[in-house]
Amino acid sequence: MINYILYRIGQFIALSFPRRIGYKIAIFFSDLHYLFAFKDKRAVRDNLKAVFPHKSDREICRLRLAMFRNFAKHIVDFFRFSKIDREFIEKNIKTENMHYLDEALKKKKGVITLTAHLGNWELGGAVIGTLGYPFWVVALPHKHKKVDDFFNRQRLSKGVHVLALGKSGRGCLRALKENKILGLVGDRDFNESGVIVDFFGKPTIFPEGPAVFSLHIGSVILPGFMIRNKDDNFTFRFEKPIEFHPTGKTGEDTKALVSTYIKVIESYVRKYPDQWYMFRRFWLQ
Repeated sequence: MINYILYRIGQFIALSFPRRIGYKIAIFFSDLHYLFAFKDKRAVRDNLKAVFPHKSDREICRLRLAMFRNFAKHIVDFFRFSKIDREFIEKNIKTENMHYLDEALKKKKGVITLTAHLGNWELGGAVIGTLGYPFWVVALPHKHKKVDDFFNRQRLSKGVHVLALGKSGRGCLRALKENKILGLVGDRDFNESGVIVDFFGKPTIFPEGPAVFSLHIGSVILPGFMIRNKDDNFTFRFEKPIEFHPTGKTGEDTKALVSTYIKVIESYVRKYPDQWYMFRRFWLQ
């Protein structure tokens, strides 16, 4: 109940002030949290050192602080979903390669938009929904129902339909078979039942859902990312569809496809490390 009240207070503040003032307020509280978030800071430091082993401790700390602050802005943007419309998109978001999405939908086998906990994936989904595309996502349910309902109402208000992680398989297949867009975040395996592949040269577990659905139905996997620019506006960019030719050996194909598309995620983490919101130790070793 306390978490729900805090979220509603945060939303009230975010909607009561212009966006940039909301960011400043969020950064203030983020910096207070940062002072005492010892576990999160250790995990983020270890992750950044794994990505950039040659960076100094000072550089890593600078990236880490920027990441905490960017995540605070991410939350403000989520609270302000009611402000998002086509006019907001035209003024604040530069879209790139939307034609990849339109072309993929013409294949009539659904589209898997693959992203990561990087930039502002929630805002990316809101943009797709606001532009009128049929969009479904898989999301981890919050342990408190009121908080979970709050998050899902925010998404649904922008045309983003939610399937709960853990019991979403049939819903994902149905959405793809109906030629809808399925948004999946592909850099964190919450069930620890995925496939082990190398990421930045070290093994870790990745969810296999995007690969499994694509191989089963033939859906295009289309990487897409909502990146925060230095001026706090955004670039929403789709990369080229993932090219993969299955051999028919399901297990090997799944691992090989995951290994193929995480290279795109790897490139974005390398380029935007202060926007990769991974607050737990990421690698197995």
